[in-house]
Amino acid sequence: MKAMEHRAWFKKQIVQRLLILAAVMAIVSVFGATGLFAESETQEVQKAAATAEVQKFGLIAAAIAFGLGAIGAGIAISNVGAAAMGAIGEKPEIAGQALIFIALAEGLVVFGFITALMILGKI
Repeated sequence: MKAMEHRAWFKKQIVQRLLILAAVMAIVSVFGATGLFAESETQEVQKAAATAEVQKFGLIAAAIAFGLGAIGAGIAISNVGAAAMGAIGEKPEIAGQALIFIALAEGLVVFGFITALMILGKI
């Protein structure tokens, strides 16, 4: 008898929760459907907001591309420059080669800047 009462209680709970779910879905659909009948200006405002959102992420991407390129170049130049100065101190005739390695590390900033310009050209 105990199992029958438990099943009946369980069925009652399921029915109550399904009714609550149906009521919540009906309320949400009524409030959500009001946007379907709004004026066309609302769509234009939504398009402008979407464009602003895309531009925001484009600007963030460009800043990250340039910023990380500059930070990477700074780290590379600090390590390569220190090693180059040590090598030049021991053997001054390799100064030209050392400057080439420093210039290669500086190229990271240029690549980051070009990438940022390409991203800004797309937005």
